[in-house]
Amino acid sequence: MSIILDQNSRIIVQGMTGSEGMKHTQRMLASGSAIVGGVNPRKAGQDVTFDGGVTVPVFGTVKEAIEATGANVTVVFVPARFTAAAVLEAVDAEIPLVVCITEGVPAKDETQFVAAARRSGKTRIIGPNCPGIISPGLSNAGITPADITGPGRVGLVSKSGTLTYQLMFEVRDLGISTALGIGGDPVVGTTHIDALQAFQDDPETDVIVMIGEIGGDAEERAADYIREHITKPVIGYVAGFTAPEGKTMGHAGAIISGSSGTATAKKAALEAAGVKVGKTPSETAKLAHEAVAALTH
Repeated sequence: MSIILDQNSRIIVQGMTGSEGMKHTQRMLASGSAIVGGVNPRKAGQDVTFDGGVTVPVFGTVKEAIEATGANVTVVFVPARFTAAAVLEAVDAEIPLVVCITEGVPAKDETQFVAAARRSGKTRIIGPNCPGIISPGLSNAGITPADITGPGRVGLVSKSGTLTYQLMFEVRDLGISTALGIGGDPVVGTTHIDALQAFQDDPETDVIVMIGEIGGDAEERAADYIREHITKPVIGYVAGFTAPEGKTMGHAGAIISGSSGTATAKKAALEAAGVKVGKTPSETAKLAHEAVAALTH
């Protein structure tokens, strides 16, 4: 899905010199990503050398990093209380893509920086509280393990990080065009609908897998959108069929109220839009295999 991430993606890492930033920058480099800079105002002017001999310069601001490196993606590994400032700085610098990994960001802060990005019209935010985005063999921005699968024709969008990884593994024989973890918080920068349209427009994607979870109405809205706008086969899965009502489950957004937001209601909405929905990740992978097979006959 080259409109979001491809071999020309030049990535900077806000918070690169912290422990999480260092660990995952190393992993992104190992998966072939072009990491061209880090951002830390207190360590500007320093260089960091990673395994494999790659030396990455540290800049004081996102703007300086873009000017020096031509960066067009930033990955944010900044503690939750500083995340809003970091993302707003990236939006002000008009970087095209912000991948915000941090979890525990206050909803007020999320609303602020997502709104700022939408007003600017220049920056797409993925996340927060997400594993990021990977186009296997091309680039990896975030914390998704790069060795689960190779390139292929299945596009994957998911609220859940671990379910992203599981589904990638279960369709590894098919391969992935892009796997996009949008995050499970109530406010996210890129929605299921945004991702569905990007996959619809992507010539490298033949089948779309959409993983949702209980809470909110994002999946129901996605179902309406699929019915009107998506012609490619869509396979769905909704996590949380056994979740009790009224109890928040893990992610901040995963709470059921009444009959809305339940896995059963979401499954029904998706199936009414022509989406085949698996009851388990493995069944979902099987449906994806069948959809790909149907295209090749």
